[in-house]
Amino acid sequence: MRLSSAIEPLPVLDAPTASRFARIALGHVTREYPNRLDHTLESAADLQSPRVLHPIFYGSFDWHSCVHSYWLLASLYRLDPEMPEAAAIRTLFKTAFAKKNIAGECAYLKRESAGLFERPYGWAWLLMLQAELLRHQTPEGHKWASCLQPLSALFVARFGAYLPKATYPNRAGTHGNSAFALALALEYARTAKDEPLAQMLAVSARRWFGKDSDCQAWEPSGEDFLSPALMEAECMRRVLNSRAFRIWFQHFLPRMETRRPASLFTPAKVSDRADGRIVHLDGLNLSRAWCWRGIAQQFPQGDPLAQIAAKAAHRHFVSAAETVTGHYMGEHWLASFALLALRPEPP
Repeated sequence: MRLSSAIEPLPVLDAPTASRFARIALGHVTREYPNRLDHTLESAADLQSPRVLHPIFYGSFDWHSCVHSYWLLASLYRLDPEMPEAAAIRTLFKTAFAKKNIAGECAYLKRESAGLFERPYGWAWLLMLQAELLRHQTPEGHKWASCLQPLSALFVARFGAYLPKATYPNRAGTHGNSAFALALALEYARTAKDEPLAQMLAVSARRWFGKDSDCQAWEPSGEDFLSPALMEAECMRRVLNSRAFRIWFQHFLPRMETRRPASLFTPAKVSDRADGRIVHLDGLNLSRAWCWRGIAQQFPQGDPLAQIAAKAAHRHFVSAAETVTGHYMGEHWLASFALLALRPEPP
């Protein structure tokens, strides 16, 4: 893994790291078991295997991890179509993104009991996958994106129905986090040029977070993989222009120059990586690195806040960079969070 030399070494994606991440994902996206389903039984007939319920996203321990592992593969393949794992990725996508498989995934969402399925975390990751496929400027990329479009349209509609009635945001450090969902969905909306969705997401972010100030950052909790504080900042970074963001951010974290709250600058300790909840804290360190990197880029390079943020990004990333493999409880998802921190900014 190669690191750049600007201010404080920031993570930079290199070819060996990309191949390593691709091999990890290829090793579990079609691994059906163990599996944790988000599934409501309407009758005995609903007692089906993951592969029957979800013809594409049945692997990687759970539906959302499988989705964002496909996103990882799509991203790496776009960045380097000649990477050693490219042929395996093409074969996987050709098999997975078939109309009958998409129809099966759509049929599951149309079940009466599936209204809350993966809200909002899985919704946002599916849209991120679609955004990545839309960036592929190749016939195969266009074909994959066209195939996935009926499924992504269902999630766009769900965001449209949900956001106006969501009076309050979810500030948890886990799957329900509203800021994370808005940030990812906004990336899709801008890539797809879906202005109504983009506007709705931005309005929601301003309504929920626009007046927040003097964040106390009582974190981490024992199972966080997202920072409630930094994820909110990452969301607002995507909604506001640089000048407006800096003004907002300096009210949000007014003591950043003294590295307060200290918890935001201190990587979480992971006591047991075989524990599926405690290992979330590796993801917290990686996602904090992603957020701090984005924050650093909003300030001029010589600004002390840029340097503080860049150092925090580096410190968090190196604390977790080697944990993406080892035990399946982390291996089935952590590489995606590492890629969020490492990838070049999307166009």
